[in-house]
Amino acid sequence: MDDRQIDAAELLRRKSRQQYWTTTKRTSPLKKYIPSVKKAKDYVVLDFETTGLRPGADQIIQVGAVKFRNHEQIGIMNQLVNPLRSISTRITALTGITNTMVKNEPKIDSVINELIEFIGDLPIVAHNASFDMNFLYALEEKVEVPTYTVIDTLKLSRKVFNETPNHKLTTLAQYLQLEHNAHDALGDCLVTAKIYQYCFKHSI
Repeated sequence: MDDRQIDAAELLRRKSRQQYWTTTKRTSPLKKYIPSVKKAKDYVVLDFETTGLRPGADQIIQVGAVKFRNHEQIGIMNQLVNPLRSISTRITALTGITNTMVKNEPKIDSVINELIEFIGDLPIVAHNASFDMNFLYALEEKVEVPTYTVIDTLKLSRKVFNETPNHKLTTLAQYLQLEHNAHDALGDCLVTAKIYQYCFKHSI
């Protein structure tokens, strides 16, 4: 089964559960990053929107990143990316990103260098971090990606939120009554940041 046969709800379910198809070794990049549960006050929250779920085979279509110093927002990167392939109607339904929107946007080759410079030596915070990090490290054919320290708010939230039916980003946003532009990379970053800050205060 490929992503053309899966509706938007199924794509979301599979993204949150981290169920990737296995096609070639190229679509399963090595886990180069360093998972961490240490509390950080300075960090970059990262989120990608993509054409599908297979790193290396599918492509990034939006990069969202928000930089924080002492939990205060100091910078934003929000960039659509031309994936050099068609975006399916199901992905458009999920993300709102159309082929027309990305037609004249930069390719990932230039965007990834901008992202690496934006992150610098800060740790990365992401929700279900393996999804985003696998897409990031799949780009090592184009550029050397540093070995980042990565804090996963999905794992943190499981230790902090006991009342929610699950720990999806949308569920946690609703529980905390956060405004959430879901499936927009920047919108997901802003909510992830608030969830991380909540976990930072309430975790042991």
